[in-house]
Amino acid sequence: MSKTMMLSNFTIADSTKDSFVGDIYVEDGKIIEVAASLDRLADIHLQDEGRKWFVVPGYIEMHIHGAAGFDTMDATQQALDGLASALPCEGTTSFLATTMTQSESAISKALVNASLFQAKDNQAEMLGVHLEGPFISPDRAGAQPIEHIRKPSTSLFEQWQEQSGNRIKLVTIAPETEGGLAFIEELSKCGVLVSIGHSNATAEIVSKAVEAGARHVTHLYNQMSPFHHREPGVVGSSLLEDNLSVELIADFIHSHPKALELAFRQKKAQRVILITDAMRAKGLQPGTYDLGGQDVHVNHNEARLGDGTLAGSVLTMENATKNMKSATGCTLSELVAMTSTNAAKKLGLSNKGRIEAGKDADFTIIDENWNVQMTICRGTIAYIREENI
Repeated sequence: MSKTMMLSNFTIADSTKDSFVGDIYVEDGKIIEVAASLDRLADIHLQDEGRKWFVVPGYIEMHIHGAAGFDTMDATQQALDGLASALPCEGTTSFLATTMTQSESAISKALVNASLFQAKDNQAEMLGVHLEGPFISPDRAGAQPIEHIRKPSTSLFEQWQEQSGNRIKLVTIAPETEGGLAFIEELSKCGVLVSIGHSNATAEIVSKAVEAGARHVTHLYNQMSPFHHREPGVVGSSLLEDNLSVELIADFIHSHPKALELAFRQKKAQRVILITDAMRAKGLQPGTYDLGGQDVHVNHNEARLGDGTLAGSVLTMENATKNMKSATGCTLSELVAMTSTNAAKKLGLSNKGRIEAGKDADFTIIDENWNVQMTICRGTIAYIREENI
């Protein structure tokens, strides 16, 4: 018997249309019909009774290492299960499990583990893997252990891609490294999204990387050559190059509110993707936590190594949206673009990022203050805010 759901009288928001009050009918995890008014019976009927809540496409997190005590590099099914279970409370319905620069064997173990994982109905879906490192610049390593950085290798990537079950969807690389441009070209031919990051590249090399097929930038402003009027670096080139989308960590720690506003004004909502780059301490109490064998000291807002280097974040997607709104004054439709539609397009996902017939029934339900009230993953309620239970 099919599982059905009806959402009635909600304000439905999309990235390319005006919001409207209407109904959504779901069957077996797929959107069947969206209209101003529907007359259908369903197993589950959710109705907005005057609260004026918004239904937006579920948030897609392209860059997250961990949460709730778990990390992709733990290389266990328990870790990915814990991560997938933790994310719906912040509105995230799907994600790329993100690795970090470690030994070849440690990365292999994490990728083999990822190849075996399948999310349950009430969890955020793991769409694949974001390989962040080890093909990066030691000059812009940040919290990535320098001793494990290595030159780009197509043969090694092919080995890892096979071990992952072809689940590596995004790779961060410093294009100025030896063989970097050829590596970008090869990955792009294979349909892998290549992102410039942890890079000390010049503007000239960034242009060559785009010509080779790079289409994305990992956590803009952080761990990349900065803008200078005589050498625009990765930052300046990222803001000017139309073919590049950019990730932003909107926690007001990795980037000043004015820097977020600058990126938003220059790239527009269509080329900005909000991420958290969160590590395992997200959602836990302040303390000391592990990241790739390094101690990370975490307070309520930030995570740093002993020398003060930022080591990912403890940001939620819910707070990222609120901070982006505060910094830029973005509209709800622009929010949808930056949290879902753009990521779906970049990853070539025809089944996500929009609210229309045929798409996955991934919904984040928010109030007028952009607080997450409920999250629905593929037609299953995965999270309900406590006061709504």
